[in-house]
Amino acid sequence: MGFSDKLFNRIEKKTNVSKDAILELARELQENDLKNEKTLRNVIKKLGEMTGRDVPIEQEDKIVNAVINDKVPNNIDKMF
Repeated sequence: MGFSDKLFNRIEKKTNVSKDAILELARELQENDLKNEKTLRNVIKKLGEMTGRDVPIEQEDKIVNAVINDKVPNNIDKMF
């Protein structure tokens, strides 16, 4: 089991989102502009639906602001 599999397993345990669902979302992200606010809000909504969590508008705004202004941590694997 490689690093990626370990990360996907931790994410799936914590969120109940499958590796396939994550990879499908990643493919969609590659095809779109991550600095586009509409795209980001759609992704946040999809992630909320996938995980069964409601993302308050204030938190959504913070996430969008962080991504657009390059304030996302480089070590994202540490978040899970």
